[in-house]
Amino acid sequence: MEFFDYYESLFGERWASLLESLKGDGLAVKLQFGDNLEPYYLDEASVFAAEALQVEPGMDVLDMCAAPGGKSLVLASMLKGEGSLQSNDRSPDRRLRLGRVLENSLPEDWRRIIKVTGFDGMRFGLHRKECYDRILIDAPCSSDRHVLASPTHLAEWSSKRVKRLSVEQGALLASAVDALKPGGQLVYGTCALSPLENDRVVEKILKKRPAMELVEIPNLLAGADRTEYGVHILPDRSQGRGPIYCAKMKKKVF
Repeated sequence: MEFFDYYESLFGERWASLLESLKGDGLAVKLQFGDNLEPYYLDEASVFAAEALQVEPGMDVLDMCAAPGGKSLVLASMLKGEGSLQSNDRSPDRRLRLGRVLENSLPEDWRRIIKVTGFDGMRFGLHRKECYDRILIDAPCSSDRHVLASPTHLAEWSSKRVKRLSVEQGALLASAVDALKPGGQLVYGTCALSPLENDRVVEKILKKRPAMELVEIPNLLAGADRTEYGVHILPDRSQGRGPIYCAKMKKKVF
């Protein structure tokens, strides 16, 4: 099938072990911020990506594609009720789930600074120019691990979709760059396997937006791979974590 041939061409001899590891359930950690609050289980690699943004209390933060809400929980835990967090998702159904997750899993004094919105992420750069200290873009992607678990999605998979998604991801990242304050930082991430959705998206934005520069992400999870522009956490080498790609950038102050 095209899916398997495509990724074997990218990963070579590694593909067999990576494919086998993708069939597992992953490695989730428990997020719980109070005895009477609902726990949330999130892949440890996703926690890593959110924490890489290094949010501090008092910052203005945007989670551009926030549903279902796990990474917003991590960001809120770093803000501790000081500053602002805009948790955005364009999908009404996903946004409902996002709202429930935040309501059920966060203390009230942390929730009061959070605003849930449903804007098109590609338009933040137009309407909210240079407004945020930190931005997380967990971009919609091929979600290859989920594709493997669904015979229907696997049968429908096409490399053309990867290319189309990479264009949308680039538009989201460009919007985020324009919405970021000078001196601010962003993390771009996906759960995709293909460099076309990962490093190549970052490469293009660095060429198109010279105000942006890479920031190295320290303290990698065991088994994580450094790529040309970011970090790729894949389950065959990271004890089931991922797949998660993330890259960090900073907007220069002129």
